[in-house]
Amino acid sequence: MSQSLPLRHSANGNPAAAKATALHAQPSADFAAKLAQTQQWLEKAARDFSPLKQASSLGAEDVVITHLINRLQLPIPVFVLDTGALHAETLALLERLQALSSTPVEVFQPQRSAVLNFVRHPGQAAIYRSQADRQACCHIRKLEPLGRALSGQRAWITGLRREQSNTRADVQAVQADKQNGVALTKINPLVEWTWGDVWHYIATHGVDYNPLHDQFFPSIGCAPCTRAISLGEDFRAGRWWWENASAKECGLHAPTATHIPTAADSAQPQGVPA
Repeated sequence: MSQSLPLRHSANGNPAAAKATALHAQPSADFAAKLAQTQQWLEKAARDFSPLKQASSLGAEDVVITHLINRLQLPIPVFVLDTGALHAETLALLERLQALSSTPVEVFQPQRSAVLNFVRHPGQAAIYRSQADRQACCHIRKLEPLGRALSGQRAWITGLRREQSNTRADVQAVQADKQNGVALTKINPLVEWTWGDVWHYIATHGVDYNPLHDQFFPSIGCAPCTRAISLGEDFRAGRWWWENASAKECGLHAPTATHIPTAADSAQPQGVPA
């Protein structure tokens, strides 16, 4: 189930400046067990599902996973979809990650001709007028590059968590997936983590993160499609905010929650549900 975020407000009622690490780093009582399980999933993924990659939007969840991949020295490359419409803060974080990560960080961009054709007709502003046009833009800028990024892979790793939204409440740690008609395995090692768990890890390990999180952007996508959230709004309220709340997806994560049993299911650390 989705969760709203608490915000710290100043005397005039506006959001007060606060580091996301200071505001949100509140680990669950069983955080240590969750972390151990996540590390097991990542190690098993590298061992049993190669070749595979981590898909990173450079959001809070994804920088945690990349940090763990580097920390565990796992042979799992990372890829980022540079849509051509990312915030400057996101692009700056991408450069820092490429410079400092020990695991390779690939960047996939949309086909320039397709972007220009969309800009000519129906035009950039069409995303606000029609959900079909917004989804067409997402297909050009995200889905087509994703297909190239995942070409030849057996699996991919994402930062999906059940807490993020109602549409993600049934996400499994290891599940069947299909991209462009190709069967893959999707691995979601933070599936059980809370927002507080994510920020506790970032704060504890000094993980570099997108400064937009300090400006009340819990979910960060393309600049034209992302805004800060207000008091009481849920995680993804700032994504495509002009559309129906039940349609907060771009198509990268279609609802395919068919669980794939693994050895980890019979070897859960204490306190972590399957």
